[in-house]
Amino acid sequence: MAREVHRLSAAKVSKETKAGLYADGGGLYLRITDGKKAGRRWVFIYRRPLDGKRCEIGFGGTLAVPLAKARKKADEARALVADGKDPRATREAGPKVPTFGELADRHVEAMEPSWRNPKHRAQWRMTLSVYAKPLRALLVNEITTAHVLEVLKPIWQKIPETASRVRGRIENVLDAAKVQGFRSGENPAAWRGHLKLILPARKKLTRGHHAAMPIDDLPDFVASLRARPAVAARCLEFAILTAARSGEALGTHWSEIDLQAKIWKIPAVRMKATREHRIPLCERAIEILREMEPLRDDGGFVFPGQRADMPLSSMALEMMLRRMKVERVTVHGFRSTFRDWAGNRTSYPRELAEHAIAHQIGDKAEQAYRRDDALERRRPMMEAWAKFCGADETRKVIAIGGAR
Repeated sequence: MAREVHRLSAAKVSKETKAGLYADGGGLYLRITDGKKAGRRWVFIYRRPLDGKRCEIGFGGTLAVPLAKARKKADEARALVADGKDPRATREAGPKVPTFGELADRHVEAMEPSWRNPKHRAQWRMTLSVYAKPLRALLVNEITTAHVLEVLKPIWQKIPETASRVRGRIENVLDAAKVQGFRSGENPAAWRGHLKLILPARKKLTRGHHAAMPIDDLPDFVASLRARPAVAARCLEFAILTAARSGEALGTHWSEIDLQAKIWKIPAVRMKATREHRIPLCERAIEILREMEPLRDDGGFVFPGQRADMPLSSMALEMMLRRMKVERVTVHGFRSTFRDWAGNRTSYPRELAEHAIAHQIGDKAEQAYRRDDALERRRPMMEAWAKFCGADETRKVIAIGGAR
């Protein structure tokens, strides 16, 4: 007589909490090691055709593999045994399904050459290691919407911008898994038509979310900054005077500097908009570069870090603000301070201020015809900005000498 199959019900599978082995029939069992979702998995027990040895193969957890799917897998395994084949050996002979952590690390490594910003690379690694930690031990073909929600729900409203990036990166890794043949079906981290129907729309960031220093507080801050004998202090002042992003300032290379023409030419590969950006250097910016020349080494970075051939770390400027007890202000916010000064305290045209912070002006058609970056027209504006910051006043500046 054939063994009875389909003994279990979906209700029993979801509600049973006592540890043990529960038979569905035909070699399929539900194994519960504890009452938690992570301790509930499907196993198929069979006799190996070659020698009759008792063997076991896993079909995954109940969250990823519902009862109907587990039964289908058991049918396929029984068919293999009937044909004289070993289900485990057959599966091991095929491509091994990686865990989410393994595939995520491989995906980041493969994509890194296309990410020009070291900070961007670090963020990818951090989010997929820290925030997506609950997924890392799971096989990529086992991950369900419930698993993704377990990661996202605790941070969705608390840190919406980060949560959105985490979701997108999980989706990206699972898409890569599907392309490589490790998954099939819909992506459980997809937003449109899927998670959008479950999670509330995230809070949108308002304009000016990078906390900026009030315009009138800036001169005193710059005076205090100039009195500090540190490479990070020189780099931060340089960033303020040039209205540059922190990453652009930290990565400044001597090959980008033309001291005679007083121009800093940042290559497209280092710019957010992937377009070359030229900055007219004020007199104080030139002085800072002269101060940094004694530290020039084989690495070629204007603001070298502690490690040989490396620039200052991405956190160096933020740490400088903390040491100066400056609260509720970000390094990026100094660009907003510059823009507020140019728009509210001067009569310089809007387009010059936008050029200064490397923002594109007008629609795509206008951008196509606008070839000039108004470099020389911007020079008086940047000198005026330096004057406002107090860089033209006689202040005591402590030389940093040859020490870093």
